[in-house]
Amino acid sequence: MNRDLSNAAWFKSSHSSPDQDCVEVAFLDGGTVGVRDSKNPTGPALAFSSSEWDTFTMGVAGGVLDLPRG
Repeated sequence: MNRDLSNAAWFKSSHSSPDQDCVEVAFLDGGTVGVRDSKNPTGPALAFSSSEWDTFTMGVAGGVLDLPRG
């Protein structure tokens, strides 16, 4: 699905510095969450439902996506 995201309010984590590469997030209409690469703001973006985003952020906070320590 193609959506016009030109007016989306994209933001980075407060833990990011302005010159680092990271992802940007925007809360979109209908509870959808957009995610894009900060290096390519005019490139493609992913869109997740609110429940998908909640599952992802809970997994990040809970360490589910951490790399194994070796």
